[in-house]
Amino acid sequence: MNTDLSTFINNHKSLFWFTPEEKLDQISLAVLIETILNYGTMDDVRELFRLVGIKTVAEIFFESIQKSERRRNNYFPDVENYFTLYFKKHVPGST
Repeated sequence: MNTDLSTFINNHKSLFWFTPEEKLDQISLAVLIETILNYGTMDDVRELFRLVGIKTVAEIFFESIQKSERRRNNYFPDVENYFTLYFKKHVPGST
């Protein structure tokens, strides 16, 4: 994992309370994005965009929310709605 992402995760490890500290470096990008979008501040979201790229975040976000109803995503409804609108406006080709 990228050292900047590792530092970012360590700086926000309270958001990953469900993950043992020795496994923080194994958090997937999808889990990182979901957690920051659900629980992070807007400054955290901006930092995530800077580290990963807004296009990558949008791609992973849409991939996650478009899963079958049986494999429901874990985004809060308000968060899902906000970032769906945000990415459609700010990331060309987002769906």
